[in-house]
Amino acid sequence: MSGSNADSPTEPLFIEPGARWRTVAYGPVFCIVALVIELLTGPVVHWFALTLFAVILTGIVYAQVVAARRHVSVVLGAASLRQGTEELLLAEIDAVLPKADPYADEPQRWEFARSLGELSSVPRRRKGIGLRLRDGSLVQAWARDDDGLRVALTDALARVRGTS
Repeated sequence: MSGSNADSPTEPLFIEPGARWRTVAYGPVFCIVALVIELLTGPVVHWFALTLFAVILTGIVYAQVVAARRHVSVVLGAASLRQGTEELLLAEIDAVLPKADPYADEPQRWEFARSLGELSSVPRRRKGIGLRLRDGSLVQAWARDDDGLRVALTDALARVRGTS
């Protein structure tokens, strides 16, 4: 869920959890649907197999959701931006760079910059946002809702600098 709420300095200005807990329930729900279909249509009901598959799917998806919530979550607070397990103070950010032009012949420099977080690049299904830090280096923030994060980050930086 992404959103912005500037009423309280302790509440996040932008949140993307990385994964939803409801995903863990999909496997067991599909196994229950298969069980109901077997009960209604066939002489053989695979109680053990469907129960085993439900447990296995729950375990695998649980591990994926935990990993995604740890490594692919985004939280923008009043004083910092957390991407995965890396936290960057807003005071260290000099500028939010313009969006990349998808039709440009040459990519912008920030598109080759290090991605924030401990991952080697911008996670799948997320888009990068170029940031110039106070020391002159470039990094990429990222989010699914890159436009939402860009707006929230620009507003937060303006508040930190006292220009809003």
